[in-house]
Formats: sequence, structure tokens, C-alpha cells
Amino acid sequence: MKRYLVFALVGPFLAGFLLLLTSTYESGYWTRNDAAGKLFTIFFMTLQYSYLFGLLPSLMIGAVDDILLHIKWLGPVPRMLLVGLFAFIAAALTYGSREPGSGVLQFILYGLVGFVPATIASWLVHKFFEKAQPTEAS
Repeated sequence: MKRYLVFALVGPFLAGFLLLLTSTYESGYWTRNDAAGKLFTIFFMTLQYSYLFGLLPSLMIGAVDDILLHIKWLGPVPRMLLVGLFAFIAAALTYGSREPGSGVLQFILYGLVGFVPATIASWLVHKFFEKAQPTEAS
């Protein structure tokens, strides 16, 4: 249960910020002088929408992390990378083709919107909430 709570709290927050940052960069607005101050203002004004639309995808990525946890031979680092890869592909396919100027850079930027929050949330769960597995003496 704690796993899903971490994914629900961390995922939409980071993904919303990264999505706003990517959209700002893609639109060319980032080159203006006052872009950074307005970026944080807009981020906090739209934070409730980030949670509204990002909660379910974050919980789905948390479920993937939970499923991969039950594979005994899969360690924590490969699990984090697999969760991040799954989120990368899902976010890149969801957001990457929404503008007419799609390309490799846009695909990677929108993929990172999924990869970064999923990997960080999976690491936080591993670091703070998973119990150490007892090892067998040889």
C-alpha cells in the first residue's frame, strides 16, 4: 500500500513539472527573460490538474513496479530501470505525437516525463519501504 502512496504523491508532481518544462521548451517560450518565474507560477496554479490527470497513470506504473517486485531473480536496480522504461514508452507514445513537429528530441523529452518520476518513485519505495529479504546461508 505504501508503494502506491509513494507513486501517487511523487509521480504526478514530478511528471506535471517535467511536462510543463518540456512544453515550454518545445514552444520556444523558454528563451524569454521572464520564463523561469512564470514557469513556477503556472506549475503551482496547475498542480491540481497534474494530480487529477496523473494519478491513475502513476498508480498503473506503481502496479508494474509491484508486479516486477515479485520476480525473485530481478534485483532492485533492473526493476527500477524496467519500470522507468515502461513509463518512458507510455509517456512518449501518449504525449510525443500531440504536436505537428514530432521528432526524436520531442519523443525523448516526452518520454523523460514518464521515466524520471517512475524511476525516482521506484527508488524511494526501495530505499525507504521495502524490507530486506533474508538470504539463505550457503
